[in-house]
Amino acid sequence: MIFANPSYFWLFLLLIPMIIWYILKKSESHASIEYSSTETFKKIPKPPRYYLRHLLFILRTATISLLIIILARPQSEVAEEQTTEGIDIVIALDISGSMSARDFKPDRLEASKKIAIEFINKQENDRIGLVVFAGEAFTQCPVTIDHKVLINMFSAVKQGLIEDGTAIGHGLATAVNALKDSKAKSKIIILLTDGENNAGNIDPMTAADLAAKFNIKVYTVGVGKNGYAEMPVQTVFGTQMQKVEVKIDEETLKLIAEKTGGKYFRATDNDKLKKIYDEIEKLEKNKIKEKTTRKTEEEYMKFLLPAILLLIAEVILRYTILRTLP
Repeated sequence: MIFANPSYFWLFLLLIPMIIWYILKKSESHASIEYSSTETFKKIPKPPRYYLRHLLFILRTATISLLIIILARPQSEVAEEQTTEGIDIVIALDISGSMSARDFKPDRLEASKKIAIEFINKQENDRIGLVVFAGEAFTQCPVTIDHKVLINMFSAVKQGLIEDGTAIGHGLATAVNALKDSKAKSKIIILLTDGENNAGNIDPMTAADLAAKFNIKVYTVGVGKNGYAEMPVQTVFGTQMQKVEVKIDEETLKLIAEKTGGKYFRATDNDKLKKIYDEIEKLEKNKIKEKTTRKTEEEYMKFLLPAILLLIAEVILRYTILRTLP
């Protein structure tokens, strides 16, 4: 506890003459009667008033002491962290045909959508946008604080919206364009893909250079198990499940993350993907943690209430059991 006006503590010196005056007054206030012996009076039990005879002065002194403390303005300092403008996030989601592979439940795309929506629901103070890409890329939803609208846009994402392919560079460049004018303290892109760059006219590393130029961090996520994954394929006999080799350009994704100060992750199932989102959230929240400030709060009520109670107690006792006759 601190005091805004500690100089008022000098008022405690006034208690010294008060105490001296009280002692002198009490010593002179007793009437004297001469007795041959006081032995008889020593056997008489003392009334309660005898033991309480100094209580009124003690209550008065305590009340004055509390009032002096109140004048000194007791305060406490509470540490708190100020929130900043938050984080602006763009999720760049691959919606190419290979995202229908069933190594995730129910498939890569639906699992990615579901887990991303769970992530969005936890980011109350952050603006989030959505870019989708396959053979081309477009902004499905600009960065917004209206997460309900964003979630509705996420839910509407499906394969076949654009030409098939995997234009990683185009998808990343579109996400950068959505963030380049942001004034947020932290700007990040979460890029999810399960393939290699095989479409579009923008090289992934060129897009990474662009992200770095605008101080945008890119977290890249390779979606899919190593080896082969079952995928629905249209044949003359209808839709059939076939095992297709998983080809993720991990080297490029790692370089993108490294160049922009992000990190590369590999998601091999639903749980792993969820943990990746949790880790990204933790990394960003730790780095954007605001400086601790101290807020001063007045604490005089802790002393005012006892002072009032002591004053009331003194008044009641003075005019009841400790009343003195003139």
